[in-house]
Amino acid sequence: MKRAFVPVASMLAIQVMISLSVLSLGVMMPAVARDLAIDAKLVGVFTALIYAVAAMVALAAAGPIVRLGAVRVCQAALLMAAIGLALNSIALVAATVVAVLFIGAAQGPINPASAHILSQRVPREYFGMVFSLKQTGVPIGFALAGIIFPALLAWVGWQGASLVAAGALALSAVAIEPLRPRLDVIAVAAKAPASIGRSIRFVLGHPQLRVLGWSAFIYVVAQHTFTFYLVTYLYEHCGLSIARAGALLAASQIVGTGVRLLSGGAGDRIPRMQLLGWTGIAMTLGCIAIGLLEADTPFWLITLVVIGYGSVVISWNGTSQAEFAHLSPPGEAAAVAAVQTSLAFSGAVFGPPLFALIASLVSYRMAFFAVSACVLASAVWQLVAARRSKD
Repeated sequence: MKRAFVPVASMLAIQVMISLSVLSLGVMMPAVARDLAIDAKLVGVFTALIYAVAAMVALAAAGPIVRLGAVRVCQAALLMAAIGLALNSIALVAATVVAVLFIGAAQGPINPASAHILSQRVPREYFGMVFSLKQTGVPIGFALAGIIFPALLAWVGWQGASLVAAGALALSAVAIEPLRPRLDVIAVAAKAPASIGRSIRFVLGHPQLRVLGWSAFIYVVAQHTFTFYLVTYLYEHCGLSIARAGALLAASQIVGTGVRLLSGGAGDRIPRMQLLGWTGIAMTLGCIAIGLLEADTPFWLITLVVIGYGSVVISWNGTSQAEFAHLSPPGEAAAVAAVQTSLAFSGAVFGPPLFALIASLVSYRMAFFAVSACVLASAVWQLVAARRSKD
């Protein structure tokens, strides 16, 4: 595992920087919307655009990763995020829209690139822990965005904050250049990547990967509806202050980071498909519990439910990525991971708007119940598939 330290630490750091850029506009949106005279609620549309572009770019990422090297592709991603934030500083609506597209393109190739490097450098018996550790870069990046950007807003304004972040991302791209001779050697020697169509057919035709892929789509729906709607739900439905609701969301992310690592470690000891299925059962119960909260629910119980559900709903991704890498044909981890990433990001595109539609037409409770029903179906599907794989 000593030889895996550098690639794991590098991929974790890159994930942190990209995740920070993804959430940057969401944190700065009130100030951006005020100065550009647009509705702050457009952050939901911008977020959907980020994940839509990321899903498309992820599918096309395997070829460049094999031909150019995963580190080189990560450098390009960091530079695209830097360009996006620099464009956002122009203070034009059109520039902000283009910035969103660049940030989405930056996010797309990171998981396939990480899978390509880690699958070749990390022993398979540690896949679960390592891929889960790398995925902790997402909540860490989100947390840093929530800390850094408000401070920069008070200091240099949102345009200045965008430029500072752009500079940090550009410097990160330069900083990982020394890793190329060490980590991209294998990439250059790898066989030619599978075509996008072949990768999709392989995943959807594989009895286990097909289940994992579509379940990732559903699990991301649950994860993102929790992350993006919890504060509004607790404020409007349960009567909590925004500060209290935000603190509960932050606490769930912190606890969830630990649960993510525990899940990854457990996945190295028990069948990951089975673990993901039981994780889905826990997510189902948590989602139902969230939907049953009322305005008169005691705060201690709200806290227990939010942290319990939130810690589980963000814990599964590293385990899913590890199983995708484990089941990938030799040399095709990036191509297979690209399909998983695209399916997962697609859940982030379609899930939150559908949740909002149900919540507005019926109720938040029914929206959460609808999500829980989908998660339960996916969980059972995975448990059945895990049992069949043993036979």
